[in-house]
Amino acid sequence: MKTMTFDELKDKYIGEKGTPERDAYELELKVEVLGEMIKKVRQEKHMTQEELGKLVGVNKSQISKLERNTKNVTIATILRIFRALKKNIKFSVEELDDSYEKSLI
Repeated sequence: MKTMTFDELKDKYIGEKGTPERDAYELELKVEVLGEMIKKVRQEKHMTQEELGKLVGVNKSQISKLERNTKNVTIATILRIFRALKKNIKFSVEELDDSYEKSLI
């Protein structure tokens, strides 16, 4: 029986790094982690979703959706949430190779 690493499994069943399918999968994972981080920090600060929403200027439902990993949120809202929680967040930007550009055409 051949064993495979997690990366090999992802390459085989989701797609290799740089493919649109793999990029979508990786983005979904990052959004899921982001929602969990927001919820954890909010709870550590003993805040309700409604209290955080008021600090940020959004409805409780938007905080709830974000914590449940909705993808329909702006970067500005995410930054305001972390500012309200007195936490810093960093985004990184990676340059894609030419093959990604060609896959969009």
